[in-house]
Amino acid sequence: MKTIKSQGFVLTKYGEPETAFQLQDIDLQYSDEQILVKVSAFGLNYADVMARLGKYQDAPPLPTTIGYEVVGNIEAVGAKIDSNLIGKRVLAFSQFGAYARHAIIEKEAFVVLEEHVPDEDALALCTQYVTAYYMSMYQSVVRSHDIVLIHAAAGGVGLGLVQMCKNAGATVLAKIGDDKKAATLKVLGVDHIINYNQVDYEKEVRRILGNKYLTYSFNPVGGLTFKKDMNLLGPLGKIVIFGGSSLTNGKYGILSQVNFVLQMGFPIPAFLMMQSKSILGVNMLHVALEYPSILHTCMEEVQKLYHQGALKAFIGKVYDSNHLADAHHFLASGKSSGKLVVHW
Repeated sequence: MKTIKSQGFVLTKYGEPETAFQLQDIDLQYSDEQILVKVSAFGLNYADVMARLGKYQDAPPLPTTIGYEVVGNIEAVGAKIDSNLIGKRVLAFSQFGAYARHAIIEKEAFVVLEEHVPDEDALALCTQYVTAYYMSMYQSVVRSHDIVLIHAAAGGVGLGLVQMCKNAGATVLAKIGDDKKAATLKVLGVDHIINYNQVDYEKEVRRILGNKYLTYSFNPVGGLTFKKDMNLLGPLGKIVIFGGSSLTNGKYGILSQVNFVLQMGFPIPAFLMMQSKSILGVNMLHVALEYPSILHTCMEEVQKLYHQGALKAFIGKVYDSNHLADAHHFLASGKSSGKLVVHW
């Protein structure tokens, strides 16, 4: 193992971002099968908010440096990595540790970037679009006959899902909480936009579909929305759960978590079989840890789609590292649309 000294935003306690993060000196170690990236920018994901609030089970214990994705140049490589990679600009999935000036990256968790790709676009194509690709084109394949409901459709993952599902020819119902986000979705060709703050989205979906049913729901919310989506699915329907953002509003600690689970209910496998419905869970961190080759494949495929013009990166806001707290507040507010990026 080799050790270097760096600097990063360390999550030292749970709570508001102004007090939760401290810029500190940190020691990093990389092995023979890892690379060291000098970070120029890192991206934010909603899992970061959950980690900051102490509601993300997979986050390392405090104190820790969080964050999933970086853009930067390879500064050093382990003994089993091709030394010709040194100096290459890469997009990398960091498996935590992104909020730092250097990041340790596993050997299959990066792709070399073409120089003309902006940092912001590259980061939009990492965790969020890779998650979208894995859910809609790898784990399952959305096809032209499908009717798809996408929660948080104007968020980072949502925008990736919208484009991939529309590229496949599917009918897309986009769920948002702010009409200001509708314009982008209309440009992408969504078939129906539902503002859940104005209507009961379950009733609105039923009105739109008439005697038809959903074949997919992509749901990062959980809680009560899970039961509603299960009721909206027809035969061959699939609900893909990839988050629990409704937990961020819980004010009662463990009681809120218990309520979150109870709201989702306990599906009975025999009923799923008889109704020909499926429940799929997605956690890209676990995919990256257990099947790094799958992560690498998805990263490469997303890059190809971007260069072919089949995917557009949407950037919400760009911050410098002195305003990390502002970025966290904006992401947690639910008002953001597209990728939030922080530059050193």
